[in-house]
Amino acid sequence: MSTYKATLMNDEAVKRALKRISHEIIERNNGCGNLCLVGIKRRGVPLAEIIADNIESIEGIRPEVGTADITFYRDDLTKLSESPKIRSTSLGVDVNGKVVILVDDVLFTGRTVRAAMEAVMSAGRPAGIQLVVLVDRGHRELPIRGDYIGKNVPTSKAEHIEVKIPPFENRIAVELYG
Repeated sequence: MSTYKATLMNDEAVKRALKRISHEIIERNNGCGNLCLVGIKRRGVPLAEIIADNIESIEGIRPEVGTADITFYRDDLTKLSESPKIRSTSLGVDVNGKVVILVDDVLFTGRTVRAAMEAVMSAGRPAGIQLVVLVDRGHRELPIRGDYIGKNVPTSKAEHIEVKIPPFENRIAVELYG
C-alpha cells in the first residue's frame, strides 16, 4: 500500500493548466474547426470534456468529444485475464480527416498512448494525432511525448501519481504517492 506524499496540483492549478492547454490547442491548430477530442478511459474522458468546454468558451465552437477504451489494444492483455472482456472500439466521433487530440491524465511508459493511437487508427484515418497529458512523470518505454503538458513531474518508479476528478472522486487534484 502506498502512502500519500504531496498534492502536486490543487483544483485551481488543474483548471489553470487545462485552460492554458485549451489556448495552446487553438493556437497550434489555427482554431478548432477541424478538431475532435478523444479522452482515454478513464480519467482522460472528463479532462477532454473540460478542454472542450474551455475551447467553446474561447472560440464559440465546441469540438466533438469521443472516448477511447483501449482494453483491446493493450500489449499486456493476456496478463490481465485468461478471458478478457472485449468491448466495442467505437470512439463515438468520426476521426476521418480530423486532427484528433488524445487526452490522458498521466503519461508514464507511453504504452497507454500507443494503444489509444491504435484505437484511433482502427476507427479511421485522421489528419493527425496530438496528445494532451495533465501530468508527464517520465520513465518512457516508447518514443512518445505529449504535445500539450499540464505539468512535468519527475518521479521514481516506486512512486505513482493519482489524478482525482469527478465523476470518479468528489474533488479535483493531482497527488503523489510512494
